[in-house]
Amino acid sequence: MKKTYRKKDLPVADIRRYLEPGPTVLVSSRWKDTVNIMTMGWHTVMEFSPSMIGCMITAANYSFELIRKSGECVINIPTYDMIDTVIGIGNCTGAETDKFSAFGLTAVAAEKVKAPLIKECYANFECKVIDKHLLPKYNFFVLEVVKAHVATSPKYPTTVHYRGDATFMISGKNIAYPGKFKRQNL
Repeated sequence: MKKTYRKKDLPVADIRRYLEPGPTVLVSSRWKDTVNIMTMGWHTVMEFSPSMIGCMITAANYSFELIRKSGECVINIPTYDMIDTVIGIGNCTGAETDKFSAFGLTAVAAEKVKAPLIKECYANFECKVIDKHLLPKYNFFVLEVVKAHVATSPKYPTTVHYRGDATFMISGKNIAYPGKFKRQNL
């Protein structure tokens, strides 16, 4: 039987906690000799092939200018065991903190971008900024993933998803429906 819900009004500024599309990620960037990491909870897949990701980074964020100027970054996928690191990185600024050193992370050279990979993360997606038209008005970057590195196991990592108000959701069990899902051109 389908369930119905009693509802209340919600401030529209809070809807994001129900729509966060994916795991909280660590975005590494480099411009000249400056390297930084930021925590990001909002990003969206925009296209499958070429693989495109959209993300909003406020211009007040230290990483914004590094990514805008370099035209590239790495989206790193941390797992639940890194939650204290994810929160700590999000609570300090790269203008004052060497985050790789402060959080004991290992910077690894990427293959297609100058921004470093974070070795301790489950996956690393090397990205190039391919469209800056939405930056002036919305601080919205359109990225193309040009190289992807993913751990060989586990198949489904335990990731964290930000819900707002210092609350995270941990990825849960996976449910497969083989044969029932048909990809269509809708």
